[in-house]
Amino acid sequence: MPRRERRAQLLSSALEIFVAQGYHAAAMDDIAERAGVSKPVLYQHFPGKLELYLALLDNACDQIIENCRLALDSTHDNKLRVGATVDAFFEYVALDTGAFRLVFESDLTNEPAVREHVERVTTECAALIAHVIRDDTGLPDDASYLLAVSLVGMAQVSARFWLKDAGAIPRSDAAALVSALAWRGIRGYPKTDEH
Repeated sequence: MPRRERRAQLLSSALEIFVAQGYHAAAMDDIAERAGVSKPVLYQHFPGKLELYLALLDNACDQIIENCRLALDSTHDNKLRVGATVDAFFEYVALDTGAFRLVFESDLTNEPAVREHVERVTTECAALIAHVIRDDTGLPDDASYLLAVSLVGMAQVSARFWLKDAGAIPRSDAAALVSALAWRGIRGYPKTDEH
């Protein structure tokens, strides 16, 4: 199997194991077995469990950040941007892979490298949103960034709560509720109420 395909296979198997068992309970033996390879093959691609976990975490973080970027770029109407961005978080936590658990529910957040990766989601998503807020409101960078971090936190925590609540409210309805709350708060800052 070509190296790139093998790596993707190993990452997919590792994701299943880490999501199901958490970092500490997951064993490289289990990951190799799930992938149908020997441990030496696994170690050819990843020198250790932490490196494998960080590779998965990178993929997960990149996906969330890209989803946020796409949501913001999907329209120039800020009300719709808020809705699309909130929905991006709800959609991500609802994915069957459970990859969001690596980012938002890791049992390894005391590890500096993991914490740095996890914090990257907030900082990079907030930076994207802060740019829109600053351009739209004329607020200073620090104020725009603080509002953006607040919006990211609201979307992320709400989405995770929604999922733990077993989706008692349909995803689209839950995202719309949170979007409406966020929009009612943030729309007070733009220079005009239209967008």
